[in-house]
Order: sequence, then C-alpha cells, then structure tokens
Amino acid sequence: MQSLSGIPILGLGTYGRREDAGVEAMSKAIEIGYRHIDTAQTYDTEANVGEAVRRSGLPRENFFITTKVANFNLSRDLFRPSVEKSVETIGLGPVDLLLIHWPSHKDEVPFEHYIKALAEAQQRGLARLIGVSNFTIAHLNRAVSLLGPGAIATNQVEIHPYLQAPKLCAHARQLGIVQTAYQPLAQGRVSHDPVFEKIAARHGVAASAAALAFLMAEGHIVIPASSNEGHLRDNFRATEVNLSAEEMSEIRTLERGLRVINPSMSPVWDD
Repeated sequence: MQSLSGIPILGLGTYGRREDAGVEAMSKAIEIGYRHIDTAQTYDTEANVGEAVRRSGLPRENFFITTKVANFNLSRDLFRPSVEKSVETIGLGPVDLLLIHWPSHKDEVPFEHYIKALAEAQQRGLARLIGVSNFTIAHLNRAVSLLGPGAIATNQVEIHPYLQAPKLCAHARQLGIVQTAYQPLAQGRVSHDPVFEKIAARHGVAASAAALAFLMAEGHIVIPASSNEGHLRDNFRATEVNLSAEEMSEIRTLERGLRVINPSMSPVWDD
C-alpha cells in the first residue's frame, strides 16, 4: 500500500472499539487488508490492538501501529512512563508512530517540555517515528524550530470534505509535514451527500470510498473507523479509486468549515 512519510496512506481508527467486540472488529479489518492501526492512551483500545495483531498470526513488521500521548501525561515526570506503559499494553514492541494527542491547553505544560520528551521517546527506541495531533500553524512552527525540519512525520487533525483546512494544509506542506485526517467521513455525513453518491456510482464504489479517495489524492493519510464489516470493506476500496480533475474540483466546493470535534481544550484553529 502507498505510504506518505513512511506511514501507510489508509489506516484504521479504533476509537470506541473496546472489549471483545472491538477485538473482533479489528480482526475483521486485518482480514480485509488493513495494516495501519491507530490507537491512543485515551481510547482504551491499545490492548485490543495488540491482541488483534497477535490473533492475525501475521508478522509484526507487516503492521504500522500509532498511539498518542494524552494531554494529562504531557508533563516531564509522566510523559516517558506513560509511553512505556502504552508500549507494554500494546505488547508488540516499539510503536511505529508516537503522537502528542493535543497541545497543552493554554500552555499549562510548557511546550518545549513535551516536544523534547517526544523526541527523547524516539531516541530511546520507544517509537520509530514521531508526530503531533491537533496542532495549529503556530504549534507546527514551534515544533519545527525546536526539533528541526523532518523530525515531525505527521500532524493528525480533523479533515474531511466539509473541513478541508486549506490554510493549515498549505503551511504544513511548506514544512514538509503530511496531514493525517481523522473523522475523514464527517461522522458518516458523506454517505448521504448527493455529490458523493453521484461520483461513487460512476466508480462503482460506496460514497465513503469516493470521499476517502479525494482526501488521499489531496495528499493526506486517512484513518476511518468502523466496526461494520460492510463499511470496512467499502472504505478499503478507496485505494482503487482514481478521481478525475473535474471530480476533485467538484468535491473541493463542498468545503464549509464544518468542525465535528471541538472540545474545550481545543486550540484556536486556523481554518
């Protein structure tokens, strides 16, 4: 599968995939062909990710595993122990990608402390690649100034056809940082969109596959989540879809700044 910055372009989100049902959903996804699996300390799915991978019987090196450090573990005394616990909980050795889940709200934890702790975790062999999540342009600039160009593999942020984040994406490209789109289907909204229904029918796929194909063609990594086997298969077919220039232009007109995830700890967004 194609990759960007060493990260497979299509992955599986695991938020909400808890308990035995969560393991079953991940196992089904692996059977379908998913190899990039995204978890986080706050999802309570790290153990399930490890279990699903082990149940598959496939070699560890076939998988790309991402986890994220929670905002309450950003301080110097908590950061590394929390990462070590995540690695132990997943049980597959070092993760492939370690992210800061959210920047510290109002700099309650000094930015330099957790960015340097992130780099230290990589240096200690706890993660192969490092990145960030929910970072703004200002945050990305600060991170690059501290760690240097090329250190940050990705910025995982909400991006979908109704929130294309043009300012953030353009600036990240200048910095050489790939965006990973979470909520890429806008919590299922694309499935009922007449634009996607029309384009998807033309390509013989589901609307979700057309939407994911658009985001990947824009240069983003996507991590849709589902427990439904049919939806998992529909989403995976996005890698087969090649949209025309006219279709890409039509989808770009859907941008309307619709943000689905915006908790109180959110930074001031650029788009």
